Amino acid sequence: MRIDRLRLFEVSLPLVHGFQTSSHRKTGLDHILIEATDAEGRVGWGEIASPADPFYGSETTETAWTIALRHLVPAALGAEWETPEQLETSWRRVRGHEFAKAGFSAAGWDLHARGHGLSLAEDLGGTREEVVAGVSLGIEPSIDDLLVQVQHQQDAGYGRVKLKIAPGWDVEPVRAVRAAHPELDLHVDANGAYPDDDESTAVFRTLDDAQLTMIEQPYAPRDFVAHARLQQSIATPICLDESVVDLGDLRTMLALDAGRILNIKVSRMGGLSVARAAHDMAADAGVPVWCGGMHEFGVGRAANVAISSLPNFTLPSDVSGSDKYFARDVVTPAISAHEGRVTVPGAPGIGFEVDLDWVRQNTSRSFDTDRSDG
Repeated sequence: MRIDRLRLFEVSLPLVHGFQTSSHRKTGLDHILIEATDAEGRVGWGEIASPADPFYGSETTETAWTIALRHLVPAALGAEWETPEQLETSWRRVRGHEFAKAGFSAAGWDLHARGHGLSLAEDLGGTREEVVAGVSLGIEPSIDDLLVQVQHQQDAGYGRVKLKIAPGWDVEPVRAVRAAHPELDLHVDANGAYPDDDESTAVFRTLDDAQLTMIEQPYAPRDFVAHARLQQSIATPICLDESVVDLGDLRTMLALDAGRILNIKVSRMGGLSVARAAHDMAADAGVPVWCGGMHEFGVGRAANVAISSLPNFTLPSDVSGSDKYFARDVVTPAISAHEGRVTVPGAPGIGFEVDLDWVRQNTSRSFDTDRSDG
């Protein structure tokens, strides 16, 4: 296969409900969509879902745009390849910038699946026809507001809810949600906001009594030792997210017992190939995984649904319906969840059509290897 044309669109969409984490609040998203056309005229789509600001990680929409145009577009354009992994070797000299790479990886996988008449899930080796979805809730102005949001998601059929926590917003909101929903599959995510000290340890030991499915990323991303020490002192499994960027990080996590659940984010790990490899490594180690999200538009969300069909994705993934985040998504039909489950598409590629007119209406800048618009 060969990619003969690449188009990039920086698209801005508002969120239907603002989202607050331990580091920042967002009311809209700016993601980069990649359209790759091969020599046969087939089109594959990918999404660079990097945040606008460097709070989740070091990458931003601006850095991704620069790296894409200066390095990834020249590497991918005209490269000869038979498998997506071979395409990804064309940019292996580029260190870091996993979000940017992930968008190009997904476009390559979409092209490959379409070229072989397979759904993306089939091409990846998926085995499920539907995946269980969960939702992630941000920090709300009050506990009452949080309880309203939790009830709303339960009424919509979602059986798993993740709560964002931060110092000062942890024990009391979790207790309130657990009291209101004693059977809810509930876990918390700190996004690395807590220092490794006695006060934080006391918080997590208190949360250990809340019957949580997991405590996600309590400490800073590189502090595997602190996570391992905490894991030895509590029964609730620790889940790592920001800590695991590549397979070497996963090996460290496993060797130190720094986490007993893995959040696989395609964007954080640089694409579908490495995400699949992480799934396989975790499965061999007996560590369950789930697919985390970055509030992707429909293109990236469809890729998440596809990889969530692999057998070791045994926990609910962040692949909830588009309507939870966007009044109108960039794909048709919009991705939907029914009773907390999302159907894995059987059509070739990602299984959805991109609404190019809507994409153009919401594009702030674009690039075309045939013609640059900005």
